[in-house]
Amino acid sequence: MPDPDPINSNEQAAAAGGTLPIVVRRPSEVARDDGESFFSRVMRVMFGWKPGSIREDLEDVLEAGASTDTGFSPEESTLLKNILGLRERRVADVMRPRADIIAVRQDIVLGELLKVFENAGHSRLVVFRDALDDAVGMVHIRDLLGFMTRRAAEGAQTNTRRKKPFPAGLDLKAVDLSATLADAQLTREMLFVPPSMPAMDLLAKMQTSRIHLALVIDEYGGVDGIVSMEDIVEQIVGDIDDEHDDATTPDIVAQPDGSFLADARASLEDVVALIGGAFDVGEAAQEVDTLGGYLFARVGRIPVRGELVQGPAGFEIEVLDADPRRVKKLRIYPAADRPAQRERETRRLGEEAEAAVAAKTALLGEPELPVTRDASVKLSPDAPSNPPRRS
Repeated sequence: MPDPDPINSNEQAAAAGGTLPIVVRRPSEVARDDGESFFSRVMRVMFGWKPGSIREDLEDVLEAGASTDTGFSPEESTLLKNILGLRERRVADVMRPRADIIAVRQDIVLGELLKVFENAGHSRLVVFRDALDDAVGMVHIRDLLGFMTRRAAEGAQTNTRRKKPFPAGLDLKAVDLSATLADAQLTREMLFVPPSMPAMDLLAKMQTSRIHLALVIDEYGGVDGIVSMEDIVEQIVGDIDDEHDDATTPDIVAQPDGSFLADARASLEDVVALIGGAFDVGEAAQEVDTLGGYLFARVGRIPVRGELVQGPAGFEIEVLDADPRRVKKLRIYPAADRPAQRERETRRLGEEAEAAVAAKTALLGEPELPVTRDASVKLSPDAPSNPPRRS
């Protein structure tokens, strides 16, 4: 006969009239389980959603934010969406292209370096040896100003012949602007990353290394682009413009004649958003991102200035400005309006020519007609007659 089930200590204590021990759960465990269960029930009952990860639930809530009361403001919803979407972005998605990189040679003199900083509008510049693919680091404008300040202060201290003290104790004449960047030893280390690296990982690496500039290197060791910490942060908060950023015009602008003036770097998404769904580039949108890239894919080379390229059905693209390296300015117009566009252009040129003649006439006066006493010769400003024949 099998033994009866053993009685545990709690049951023995209860049989003996003792107090049963109670297992008390931690408040955090209770709140977590009850909260998750309640949230799942609410989502299932109110919205018909199935329980999933917190990330998926948050994405669903943000997507439905326009029609439901989520408690998030539009700005907060946008930031949260951008943060969640940053995980899917790679360095290649946020980098600036190679053509936009402003770099200097390591043997550049400090005077020329100052001019480059003035025109560049950046606080950091890439430094290379012989070519951009042979980059050695970067130079920061604060290091350059610090170097010049130290040299000016040392010059003021050593110049004891001057009776009147230097302004702010700085002798700027003591700064040798003919010294090279390599001699001044102002080059700093920078990061080198592949284009497939997640943007979130690069942001974390920049924070830990305290290096806020990275060159994007392709599989062959060539420079593909450049990424700063600001480029990654802008993926979350949007464009960041400071006091030194020039006010730029939109990449594509509608013109009164029905055409569209565009920058070649304008994204295809922005072009389609302004022109409309009729500007359908088809499968090219999977290969290129910009309007200039679309032209390259269409003609298989870099278009030249003045060239007319057939765009999507019903559109033509005219190259207004280009150099041997890239296309800069473009004009897009419906192909059906091209004859009218040519007619308007011809009329405009004719009006400009007439205006030029009128201005010259007003400046020089009415032209004098030739005078002759030969009655057989008839002169007319409209149709001059032939000279009389001699018998």
